[in-house]
Amino acid sequence: MLFLSITIILYGLPIGIFGWILPYRLVSKVSQHWGKINLQALKLICGLGYQVQGKENLPSSTCIVLCKHQSAWEIITLRALLPPENTWVVKRELLWVPFFGWALAALRPITIDRDNARRSLQELLNQGKYWLDKGRWITIFPEGTRVTSGKRQHYNRGGAMLARKTGYPVLPIAHNAGVFWRRRDLKKYPGEITLVIGKPLNPERLSATEISRRVEEWIEGTVAELPRRGLR
Repeated sequence: MLFLSITIILYGLPIGIFGWILPYRLVSKVSQHWGKINLQALKLICGLGYQVQGKENLPSSTCIVLCKHQSAWEIITLRALLPPENTWVVKRELLWVPFFGWALAALRPITIDRDNARRSLQELLNQGKYWLDKGRWITIFPEGTRVTSGKRQHYNRGGAMLARKTGYPVLPIAHNAGVFWRRRDLKKYPGEITLVIGKPLNPERLSATEISRRVEEWIEGTVAELPRRGLR
């Protein structure tokens, strides 16, 4: 956590200050490097590695990523593994977090105001289409918050509605990070996290409800088959 905190300051402060005037691709590359060095630090310091299954499913073109949310690990990992030019959908209050939030704001995310769900959904659909058409991937955690390993929460349909409106494919991602880096727990347990990339889902001729249902069934079904215990 000390290493993570230091890198958040070292990367977050310059990105937060200069990220607005530097080329977006350069800023995205720097943030991607932050993710990569923290993955290396987790392995070296905590003995926590990872493996990726389904790399062949990563599309070469723009898509909408819907990922399981259990810990901070997937935030680091998706930033490291996915294409750098990636727009995230995040809670607005995250932008107020010192250093991390400042850098996040410079990366121009789509922010969600949980007190105004209707307006937030419209912003997601409008801004999401704009950035997708510009060639950026969109990353969404459909559960909206971190969920304890072994439990599940209602999947919001915003990402599915964006796919239905724009026609861009949905890329589902499942993992068991919550087993090793628990929600609201500073301790990291050694072992190997498994991240699984599913096959892209073509939204053509599917309703938003059906898209969301298929994604949720695949993610939760995949997570259920992953190891639920790490080394102690």
